[in-house]
Amino acid sequence: MKRYKSILILHMVLAVYSILGIASKLASKEQFMSFRFIVLYGVVVGSLFLYAIIWQQLLKQISLITAYANKAITIIWGMIWGAVFFQEEITIQKGIGGIVIMMGIYLVVSNDNKKRGEI
Repeated sequence: MKRYKSILILHMVLAVYSILGIASKLASKEQFMSFRFIVLYGVVVGSLFLYAIIWQQLLKQISLITAYANKAITIIWGMIWGAVFFQEEITIQKGIGGIVIMMGIYLVVSNDNKKRGEI
């Protein structure tokens, strides 16, 4: 059960990590070194700091293979954030790509679990 909690925390951290793209994209639309630019890049740096600390703690609880395989989910979060914040279209090709990513994560993680005798 503790492992599933760690995986859930990992996905929440990766969702926050994927928000960095939103802040970066918004900052790119601002004048260089303006107040909003600095605030948005402050969000990026602060989020990276938080992400790095939590990532290191999670690696104590789950395997590196599982952690890095799940990191690919940030692509799916990026599609979701793009649709929500920038009205970008999620096409059928993107949807198929998202499914392929989730299948890949499942295959890598389930194979890692079998090797470690957790399934």
